Amino acid sequence: MSYDVERLTLSNGLRVVLAPDRSAPVTGIAVTYDVGIRSEPEGRTGFAHLFEHLMFQGSENLEKLAHFRHVQASGGVFNGSTHLDYTDYYELMPSAALERALFLEADRMRGPRLTEENLTNQIAVVKEEIRVNVLNRPYGGFPWLKLPPVLFSTFANSHDGYGSFVDLESATVDDAAEFFDRYYAPSNAVLAVAGDFEVAQAAELVERHFGAIAGRPTPRRPDFDEPDLTGERRESYVDPQAPMPAVAAAWRVPDPIEKLTDYLPYVVLGEVLTDGDASRLIQRLVQTDRIATSVAAYCGLMGDPFDVRNPTAMITQVHSPPGVDADTVLSTMDSELDRLATDGLPAAELSRVQARLAAQLLRDVDPVLSRTLSMAVLEQQRGEAELIGQLPTLLTQVTAEQVVAAAASLTPERRAVVEVHPGGAQ
Repeated sequence: MSYDVERLTLSNGLRVVLAPDRSAPVTGIAVTYDVGIRSEPEGRTGFAHLFEHLMFQGSENLEKLAHFRHVQASGGVFNGSTHLDYTDYYELMPSAALERALFLEADRMRGPRLTEENLTNQIAVVKEEIRVNVLNRPYGGFPWLKLPPVLFSTFANSHDGYGSFVDLESATVDDAAEFFDRYYAPSNAVLAVAGDFEVAQAAELVERHFGAIAGRPTPRRPDFDEPDLTGERRESYVDPQAPMPAVAAAWRVPDPIEKLTDYLPYVVLGEVLTDGDASRLIQRLVQTDRIATSVAAYCGLMGDPFDVRNPTAMITQVHSPPGVDADTVLSTMDSELDRLATDGLPAAELSRVQARLAAQLLRDVDPVLSRTLSMAVLEQQRGEAELIGQLPTLLTQVTAEQVVAAAASLTPERRAVVEVHPGGAQ
Protein backbone atom coordinates (compact mmCIF):
# COMPACT_ATOMS: atom_id res chain seq x y z
CA MET A 1 0.00 0.00 0.00
CA SER A 2 1.29 3.46 -0.84
CA TYR A 3 -0.12 6.95 -0.50
CA ASP A 4 0.75 10.03 -2.53
CA VAL A 5 2.44 12.55 -0.26
CA GLU A 6 3.37 16.14 -1.08
CA ARG A 7 5.47 18.25 1.29
CA LEU A 8 6.09 21.93 1.79
CA THR A 9 7.71 24.00 4.50
CA LEU A 10 6.46 27.51 5.19
CA SER A 11 8.80 30.41 5.88
CA ASN A 12 7.95 30.24 9.60
CA GLY A 13 9.18 26.63 9.72
CA LEU A 14 5.81 24.83 9.73
CA ARG A 15 6.15 21.49 7.96
CA VAL A 16 3.13 20.44 5.89
CA VAL A 17 2.16 17.02 4.52
CA LEU A 18 -0.59 16.77 1.92
CA ALA A 19 -1.98 13.33 1.06
CA PRO A 20 -4.85 13.57 -1.45
CA ASP A 21 -7.41 10.78 -1.72
CA ARG A 22 -10.53 11.60 -3.73
CA SER A 23 -12.37 8.36 -2.85
CA ALA A 24 -14.70 10.01 -0.30
CA PRO A 25 -15.78 13.65 0.17
CA VAL A 26 -14.10 14.13 3.55
CA THR A 27 -10.82 15.66 4.67
CA GLY A 28 -8.74 15.07 7.80
CA ILE A 29 -6.68 17.89 9.28
CA ALA A 30 -4.17 17.32 12.09
CA VAL A 31 -1.63 19.58 13.75
CA THR A 32 0.93 17.72 15.82
CA TYR A 33 3.22 19.64 18.18
CA ASP A 34 6.53 18.14 19.24
CA VAL A 35 5.83 18.32 22.97
CA GLY A 36 4.30 15.76 25.28
CA ILE A 37 4.40 14.33 28.75
CA ARG A 38 8.15 13.75 28.70
CA SER A 39 8.81 17.47 28.20
CA GLU A 40 7.02 18.55 31.38
CA PRO A 41 9.33 20.19 33.94
CA GLU A 42 9.50 18.95 37.52
CA GLY A 43 6.72 20.46 39.59
CA ARG A 44 4.42 20.65 36.55
CA THR A 45 3.24 17.07 36.11
CA GLY A 46 0.18 16.90 33.88
CA PHE A 47 0.90 20.28 32.30
CA ALA A 48 1.07 19.07 28.67
CA HIS A 49 -2.41 17.59 29.00
CA LEU A 50 -3.72 20.64 30.85
CA PHE A 51 -2.40 22.87 28.07
CA GLU A 52 -4.13 20.69 25.48
CA HIS A 53 -7.41 21.58 27.23
CA LEU A 54 -6.54 25.29 27.15
CA MET A 55 -6.19 25.16 23.36
CA PHE A 56 -9.96 24.59 23.16
CA GLN A 57 -10.87 27.64 25.26
CA GLY A 58 -10.91 30.31 22.58
CA SER A 59 -8.24 32.28 20.77
CA GLU A 60 -7.34 35.80 19.77
CA ASN A 61 -10.09 35.84 17.15
CA LEU A 62 -12.63 33.35 18.44
CA GLU A 63 -14.56 33.34 21.65
CA LYS A 64 -14.82 30.31 23.89
CA LEU A 65 -16.71 27.40 22.25
CA ALA A 66 -16.64 29.09 18.83
CA HIS A 67 -14.20 26.44 17.56
CA PHE A 68 -16.70 23.75 18.58
CA ARG A 69 -19.60 25.51 16.85
CA HIS A 70 -17.72 26.09 13.58
CA VAL A 71 -16.73 22.43 13.29
CA GLN A 72 -20.06 20.99 14.30
CA ALA A 73 -22.02 23.41 12.10
CA SER A 74 -20.01 22.06 9.17
CA GLY A 75 -20.87 18.48 10.04
CA GLY A 76 -17.37 17.74 11.29
CA VAL A 77 -15.81 16.25 14.40
CA PHE A 78 -12.75 17.35 16.35
CA ASN A 79 -10.60 16.58 19.37
CA GLY A 80 -7.05 16.52 20.67
CA SER A 81 -4.84 14.16 22.65
CA THR A 82 -1.64 14.22 24.67
CA HIS A 83 1.01 11.53 24.37
CA LEU A 84 4.49 10.89 25.74
CA ASP A 85 6.22 12.64 22.84
CA TYR A 86 3.60 14.79 21.11
CA THR A 87 0.26 16.55 21.37
CA ASP A 88 -2.20 16.65 18.50
CA TYR A 89 -5.33 18.55 17.48
CA TYR A 90 -7.54 17.43 14.65
CA GLU A 91 -10.73 17.72 12.66
CA LEU A 92 -12.54 15.48 10.21
CA MET A 93 -14.63 17.67 7.93
CA PRO A 94 -16.65 17.49 4.73
CA SER A 95 -14.17 18.36 2.01
CA ALA A 96 -15.96 21.64 1.28
CA ALA A 97 -15.08 22.80 4.80
CA LEU A 98 -11.30 22.34 4.46
CA GLU A 99 -10.57 26.06 4.59
CA ARG A 100 -12.67 26.47 7.73
CA ALA A 101 -10.65 23.77 9.52
CA LEU A 102 -7.36 25.31 8.39
CA PHE A 103 -8.47 28.71 9.67
CA LEU A 104 -9.41 27.22 13.05
CA GLU A 105 -6.08 25.44 13.54
CA ALA A 106 -4.08 28.43 12.34
CA ASP A 107 -6.03 30.72 14.63
CA ARG A 108 -5.13 28.85 17.79
CA MET A 109 -1.56 28.31 16.62
CA ARG A 110 -1.38 32.10 16.41
CA GLY A 111 -2.53 32.51 20.00
CA PRO A 112 -4.92 30.68 22.37
CA ARG A 113 -6.93 32.69 24.88
CA LEU A 114 -4.96 32.13 28.09
CA THR A 115 -6.90 33.66 30.98
CA GLU A 116 -7.17 33.01 34.70
CA GLU A 117 -10.80 32.01 34.25
CA ASN A 118 -9.99 29.46 31.54
CA LEU A 119 -7.06 28.05 33.50
CA THR A 120 -9.06 27.63 36.72
CA ASN A 121 -11.92 26.03 34.83
CA GLN A 122 -9.70 23.58 32.97
CA ILE A 123 -7.73 22.57 36.06
CA ALA A 124 -11.07 21.53 37.54
CA VAL A 125 -11.97 19.64 34.34
CA VAL A 126 -8.65 17.75 34.29
CA LYS A 127 -8.93 16.87 37.99
CA GLU A 128 -12.39 15.45 37.35
CA GLU A 129 -11.04 13.49 34.39
CA ILE A 130 -8.40 11.97 36.70
CA ARG A 131 -11.06 11.07 39.27
CA VAL A 132 -13.18 9.36 36.61
CA ASN A 133 -10.42 7.60 34.67
CA VAL A 134 -7.93 6.76 37.43
CA LEU A 135 -8.97 7.29 41.03
CA ASN A 136 -12.52 5.94 40.88
CA ARG A 137 -12.14 3.28 38.20
CA PRO A 138 -11.01 -0.32 38.70
CA TYR A 139 -7.44 -0.69 37.42
CA GLY A 140 -7.36 3.06 36.67
CA GLY A 141 -4.00 3.98 35.19
CA PHE A 142 -2.93 0.33 35.04
CA PRO A 143 -0.40 -0.20 33.65
CA TRP A 144 0.43 2.96 31.68
CA LEU A 145 0.72 5.20 34.75
CA LYS A 146 1.98 2.49 37.12
CA LEU A 147 4.85 0.94 35.15
CA PRO A 148 6.98 3.99 34.22
CA PRO A 149 8.14 4.77 37.81
CA VAL A 150 9.31 1.15 38.12
CA LEU A 151 10.81 0.80 34.66
CA PHE A 152 12.56 4.18 34.49
CA SER A 153 14.64 6.34 36.80
CA THR A 154 14.55 9.87 35.35
CA PHE A 155 11.73 12.31 36.03
CA ALA A 156 11.02 12.76 32.31
CA ASN A 157 10.32 9.06 31.76
CA SER A 158 8.85 8.05 35.10
CA HIS A 159 6.50 10.80 36.27
CA ASP A 160 2.70 10.73 36.31
CA GLY A 161 1.61 12.19 32.98
CA TYR A 162 -1.92 12.81 34.16
CA GLY A 163 -0.49 15.00 36.90
CA SER A 164 -0.78 15.42 40.64
CA PHE A 165 -3.53 17.66 41.99
CA VAL A 166 -0.86 19.74 43.75
CA ASP A 167 1.06 20.39 40.55
CA LEU A 168 -2.09 21.08 38.53
CA GLU A 169 -3.41 23.54 41.10
CA SER A 170 -0.11 25.42 41.17
CA ALA A 171 -0.12 26.08 37.40
CA THR A 172 -0.32 29.75 36.43
CA VAL A 173 -1.28 31.73 33.33
CA ASP A 174 2.38 32.76 33.03
CA ASP A 175 3.34 29.06 32.97
CA ALA A 176 0.85 28.50 30.16
CA ALA A 177 2.10 31.49 28.18
CA GLU A 178 5.71 30.34 28.54
CA PHE A 179 4.76 26.79 27.53
CA PHE A 180 2.98 28.08 24.44
CA ASP A 181 5.85 30.38 23.42
CA ARG A 182 8.39 27.61 23.82
CA TYR A 183 6.67 24.57 22.37
CA TYR A 184 3.86 25.77 20.12
CA ALA A 185 6.08 27.50 17.57
CA PRO A 186 5.16 26.75 13.93
CA SER A 187 8.59 25.19 13.43
CA ASN A 188 7.83 22.70 16.24
CA ALA A 189 4.69 21.44 14.50
CA VAL A 190 3.58 19.36 11.53
CA LEU A 191 0.31 20.02 9.69
CA ALA A 192 -1.10 16.98 7.89
CA VAL A 193 -4.04 17.14 5.51
CA ALA A 194 -5.39 13.95 3.96
CA GLY A 195 -8.47 13.20 1.91
CA ASP A 196 -10.53 14.92 -0.75
CA PHE A 197 -8.72 18.02 -2.08
CA GLU A 198 -6.58 19.32 -4.92
CA VAL A 199 -2.96 19.67 -3.82
CA ALA A 200 -2.40 23.08 -5.39
CA GLN A 201 -5.55 24.51 -3.84
CA ALA A 202 -4.79 23.03 -0.41
CA ALA A 203 -1.23 24.39 -0.53
CA GLU A 204 -2.58 27.86 -1.31
CA LEU A 205 -5.05 27.66 1.58
CA VAL A 206 -2.33 26.47 3.97
CA GLU A 207 -0.10 29.40 3.00
CA ARG A 208 -3.02 31.82 3.30
CA HIS A 209 -3.88 30.83 6.87
CA PHE A 210 -0.60 29.63 8.37
CA GLY A 211 1.97 31.59 6.39
CA ALA A 212 1.59 34.84 8.31
CA ILE A 213 2.05 33.27 11.77
CA ALA A 214 5.27 34.63 13.22
CA GLY A 215 8.13 32.18 13.45
CA ARG A 216 9.88 31.42 16.74
CA PRO A 217 12.93 29.35 17.65
CA THR A 218 12.45 25.58 17.61
CA PRO A 219 12.99 24.18 21.12
CA ARG A 220 15.79 21.67 21.53
CA ARG A 221 14.47 18.21 22.32
CA PRO A 222 16.52 16.48 25.06
CA ASP A 223 17.75 12.92 24.75
CA PHE A 224 15.51 11.03 27.18
CA ASP A 225 17.43 7.75 26.96
CA GLU A 226 18.61 6.05 30.14
CA PRO A 227 20.38 2.74 30.95
CA ASP A 228 18.50 -0.56 30.81
CA LEU A 229 17.65 -2.39 34.03
CA THR A 230 20.32 -4.69 35.45
CA GLY A 231 18.01 -6.46 37.89
CA GLU A 232 14.30 -7.02 38.26
CA ARG A 233 12.30 -4.20 39.82
CA ARG A 234 8.91 -4.86 41.43
CA GLU A 235 6.20 -2.76 42.99
CA SER A 236 2.70 -3.57 44.17
CA TYR A 237 -0.33 -1.67 45.35
CA VAL A 238 -3.87 -2.24 46.53
CA ASP A 239 -6.58 -1.03 44.16
CA PRO A 240 -9.73 -0.43 46.23
CA GLN A 241 -11.90 -0.74 43.11
CA ALA A 242 -10.32 -3.86 41.62
CA PRO A 243 -12.20 -7.15 42.05
CA MET A 244 -9.37 -9.44 40.87
CA PRO A 245 -5.55 -9.46 40.85
CA ALA A 246 -3.51 -8.27 37.92
CA VAL A 247 0.14 -8.03 37.00
CA ALA A 248 2.06 -6.19 34.30
CA ALA A 249 5.66 -6.59 33.20
CA ALA A 250 7.74 -4.35 30.95
CA TRP A 251 11.08 -4.68 29.19
CA ARG A 252 13.04 -2.03 27.35
CA VAL A 253 13.13 -2.54 23.57
CA PRO A 254 15.32 -1.10 20.77
CA ASP A 255 14.84 2.51 19.64
CA PRO A 256 11.67 2.39 17.48
CA ILE A 257 13.00 5.11 15.16
CA GLU A 258 16.78 4.72 14.94
CA LYS A 259 16.65 0.89 15.12
CA LEU A 260 13.33 0.11 13.46
CA THR A 261 14.59 -3.19 12.02
CA ASP A 262 15.52 -4.38 15.53
CA TYR A 263 12.26 -3.05 17.00
CA LEU A 264 9.78 -4.70 14.61
CA PRO A 265 10.40 -8.27 15.90
CA TYR A 266 9.03 -7.17 19.27
CA VAL A 267 5.85 -5.92 17.60
CA VAL A 268 5.45 -9.33 15.94
CA LEU A 269 6.29 -11.10 19.20
CA GLY A 270 3.43 -9.33 20.95
CA GLU A 271 1.03 -10.80 18.40
CA VAL A 272 2.60 -14.26 18.67
CA LEU A 273 1.99 -14.16 22.41
CA THR A 274 -1.53 -12.74 22.69
CA ASP A 275 -3.29 -12.13 19.36
CA GLY A 276 -6.29 -14.42 19.22
CA ASP A 277 -7.25 -17.78 20.71
CA ALA A 278 -4.37 -19.54 18.94
CA SER A 279 -1.71 -17.29 20.48
CA ARG A 280 0.71 -18.76 22.97
CA LEU A 281 -0.13 -16.94 26.19
CA ILE A 282 -3.87 -17.08 25.57
CA GLN A 283 -3.64 -20.83 25.10
CA ARG A 284 -1.40 -21.42 28.11
CA LEU A 285 -2.59 -18.89 30.70
CA VAL A 286 -6.29 -18.65 29.83
CA GLN A 287 -7.31 -21.93 28.18
CA THR A 288 -4.96 -24.53 29.72
CA ASP A 289 -3.77 -23.35 33.14
CA ARG A 290 -6.79 -21.08 33.73
CA ILE A 291 -4.68 -18.59 35.69
CA ALA A 292 -5.75 -15.60 33.60
CA THR A 293 -9.00 -14.11 32.40
CA SER A 294 -7.32 -11.75 29.92
CA VAL A 295 -3.80 -11.31 28.55
CA ALA A 296 -2.28 -8.64 26.34
CA ALA A 297 1.23 -8.02 25.00
CA TYR A 298 2.17 -4.92 23.02
CA CYS A 299 4.83 -2.31 22.39
CA GLY A 300 4.55 1.25 23.70
CA LEU A 301 3.36 2.19 27.17
CA MET A 302 0.25 3.80 25.69
CA GLY A 303 -0.23 1.02 23.12
CA ASP A 304 1.40 3.23 20.51
CA PRO A 305 4.12 1.15 18.81
CA PHE A 306 4.77 3.52 15.91
CA ASP A 307 4.27 6.97 17.41
CA VAL A 308 6.65 6.85 20.34
CA ARG A 309 10.33 7.67 20.63
CA ASN A 310 13.11 6.03 22.60
CA PRO A 311 13.08 4.90 25.39
CA THR A 312 10.03 2.69 25.25
CA ALA A 313 9.03 -0.82 26.25
CA MET A 314 7.25 -4.06 25.49
CA ILE A 315 4.48 -4.75 27.99
CA THR A 316 2.53 -7.80 29.05
CA GLN A 317 -0.52 -7.37 31.26
CA VAL A 318 -2.56 -10.15 32.81
CA HIS A 319 -5.79 -10.13 34.79
CA SER A 320 -6.30 -13.26 36.90
CA PRO A 321 -9.08 -15.01 38.82
CA PRO A 322 -9.14 -14.51 42.61
CA GLY A 323 -6.41 -16.40 44.42
CA VAL A 324 -3.87 -16.51 41.59
CA ASP A 325 -0.61 -14.86 42.63
CA ALA A 326 1.66 -12.84 40.37
CA ASP A 327 4.62 -15.21 40.72
CA THR A 328 2.58 -18.05 39.23
CA VAL A 329 1.63 -15.90 36.26
CA LEU A 330 5.15 -14.57 35.72
CA SER A 331 6.83 -17.98 35.96
CA THR A 332 4.34 -19.40 33.44
CA MET A 333 5.03 -16.55 31.05
CA ASP A 334 8.75 -17.13 31.51
CA SER A 335 8.35 -20.80 30.59
CA GLU A 336 6.43 -19.87 27.41
CA LEU A 337 9.11 -17.36 26.42
CA ASP A 338 11.78 -20.01 27.10
CA ARG A 339 9.88 -22.52 24.97
CA LEU A 340 9.74 -20.04 22.10
CA ALA A 341 13.42 -19.15 22.48
CA THR A 342 14.44 -22.84 22.63
CA ASP A 343 12.11 -24.55 20.16
CA GLY A 344 11.80 -21.73 17.67
CA LEU A 345 8.80 -20.31 15.82
CA PRO A 346 7.16 -22.50 13.15
CA ALA A 347 6.88 -20.85 9.74
CA ALA A 348 3.10 -21.37 9.58
CA GLU A 349 2.58 -19.67 12.94
CA LEU A 350 4.72 -16.69 11.95
CA SER A 351 2.96 -16.38 8.60
CA ARG A 352 -0.48 -16.43 10.24
CA VAL A 353 0.50 -13.78 12.79
CA GLN A 354 2.09 -11.51 10.18
CA ALA A 355 -0.99 -11.72 7.95
CA ARG A 356 -3.27 -10.74 10.85
CA LEU A 357 -0.94 -7.93 11.88
CA ALA A 358 -0.64 -6.51 8.36
CA ALA A 359 -4.42 -6.68 7.90
CA GLN A 360 -4.97 -4.86 11.19
CA LEU A 361 -2.55 -2.08 10.23
CA LEU A 362 -4.29 -1.61 6.88
CA ARG A 363 -7.71 -1.49 8.57
CA ASP A 364 -6.43 1.03 11.11
CA VAL A 365 -5.34 3.59 8.52
CA ASP A 366 -8.17 3.12 6.06
CA PRO A 367 -10.33 5.81 7.72
CA VAL A 368 -9.16 9.25 6.57
CA LEU A 369 -8.82 10.67 10.07
CA SER A 370 -6.69 7.79 11.37
CA ARG A 371 -4.45 8.10 8.33
CA THR A 372 -4.10 11.85 8.83
CA LEU A 373 -3.11 11.47 12.47
CA SER A 374 -0.59 8.73 11.75
CA MET A 375 0.99 10.63 8.89
CA ALA A 376 1.41 13.74 11.04
CA VAL A 377 3.27 11.83 13.77
CA LEU A 378 5.40 9.77 11.39
CA GLU A 379 6.43 12.93 9.55
CA GLN A 380 7.23 14.73 12.77
CA GLN A 381 9.24 11.98 14.43
CA ARG A 382 10.81 10.35 11.38
CA GLY A 383 10.30 12.73 8.42
CA GLU A 384 8.64 9.73 6.83
CA ALA A 385 4.85 9.99 6.48
CA GLU A 386 5.00 7.33 3.76
CA LEU A 387 5.99 4.73 6.36
CA ILE A 388 2.28 4.33 7.09
CA GLY A 389 1.91 2.32 3.89
CA GLN A 390 5.22 0.46 4.24
CA LEU A 391 4.80 -0.96 7.74
CA PRO A 392 2.66 -3.98 6.72
CA THR A 393 5.36 -5.09 4.27
CA LEU A 394 8.18 -4.45 6.74
CA LEU A 395 6.43 -6.56 9.36
CA THR A 396 6.06 -9.47 6.93
CA GLN A 397 9.84 -9.34 6.42
CA VAL A 398 10.55 -10.05 10.10
CA THR A 399 12.08 -13.53 10.39
CA ALA A 400 11.38 -16.31 12.86
CA GLU A 401 14.96 -16.02 14.10
CA GLN A 402 14.43 -12.33 14.92
CA VAL A 403 11.23 -13.07 16.88
CA VAL A 404 12.99 -15.88 18.77
CA ALA A 405 15.86 -13.54 19.66
CA ALA A 406 13.36 -10.95 20.89
CA ALA A 407 11.66 -13.55 23.10
CA ALA A 408 15.03 -14.64 24.50
CA SER A 409 15.78 -11.05 25.53
CA LEU A 410 12.70 -10.80 27.80
CA THR A 411 14.43 -12.17 30.89
CA PRO A 412 13.35 -11.65 34.49
CA GLU A 413 16.56 -9.72 35.15
CA ARG A 414 15.54 -6.99 32.68
CA ARG A 415 11.93 -6.52 33.62
CA ALA A 416 9.87 -4.13 35.71
CA VAL A 417 6.80 -5.61 37.39
CA VAL A 418 3.70 -4.03 38.90
CA GLU A 419 1.21 -6.13 40.85
CA VAL A 420 -2.36 -5.08 41.58
CA HIS A 421 -3.86 -6.51 44.75
CA PRO A 422 -7.66 -6.37 44.73
CA GLY A 423 -9.21 -4.31 47.46
CA GLY A 424 -12.71 -4.23 46.08
CA ALA A 425 -15.58 -6.71 46.04
CA GLN A 426 -14.33 -10.23 45.36
